[in-house]
Amino acid sequence: MTNGLVLALIGAALAALLAGIGSAKGVSLVGEAASGVVSVDPSKFSKVLLLELLPGTQGLYGLIAAMFILIRTNVLSGNAAELTVQEGLAFLAASLPIAIVGLVSGIMQGRAAAAGVSITAKKPEHNGKAIIMAAMVETYAILALLVSVLIIMKINV
Repeated sequence: MTNGLVLALIGAALAALLAGIGSAKGVSLVGEAASGVVSVDPSKFSKVLLLELLPGTQGLYGLIAAMFILIRTNVLSGNAAELTVQEGLAFLAASLPIAIVGLVSGIMQGRAAAAGVSITAKKPEHNGKAIIMAAMVETYAILALLVSVLIIMKINV
């Protein structure tokens, strides 16, 4: 295993790990708020569940970027590429947009969705507005994933 491949694998791990941490924290923030609402009115479960799911997507985006790195480096085929340090650094750098934005946006989306749970508790008919407000944060995670994937696909190996 070359040093370049190690760097690429660190990039894949960071994409999945940091975005996953952001999602876990975001989902837990919403879960705490949603549990209070559902304990008072169980009929609101489906409405708060949508808000609960939103911050979980950043972890999926990190996993997608990690999978692209593993595919491009042939790690999954069992015939891993011998990457130079420069190529490995390129994969590591490509992982950073979704790793960092996934971490931060997962937490921020969790905060927005937790606030949306409050809207749903008081005015359930406005649940759609709460979902839209939380989903706006998603835009930046999607953009970061796009940047990471575009860079990963342009690296010559």
